[in-house]
Amino acid sequence: MHTIALSEFRAQASAMIDLVERGETVRILRHGKPVAELVPLKSEEVVKVPSWKRPFEPVVLPPGVSLSQAVLDERSESPW
Repeated sequence: MHTIALSEFRAQASAMIDLVERGETVRILRHGKPVAELVPLKSEEVVKVPSWKRPFEPVVLPPGVSLSQAVLDERSESPW
């Protein structure tokens, strides 16, 4: 872990981000007291995509059936 004063961090922010990208943790001090830590993301956090952003298969309607009719048919076939 690297420890750095806030004033030095401001001057070397890019270099500190490079350290974090390589897996290091950087602790930032203000007046000698720790106030923040920059930590690398876990691999699952990087690739985690909310369900509403995931790609999905488009709906394929039977020939000659409108979308509204397909919805009504599906509702009538539903067990609840």
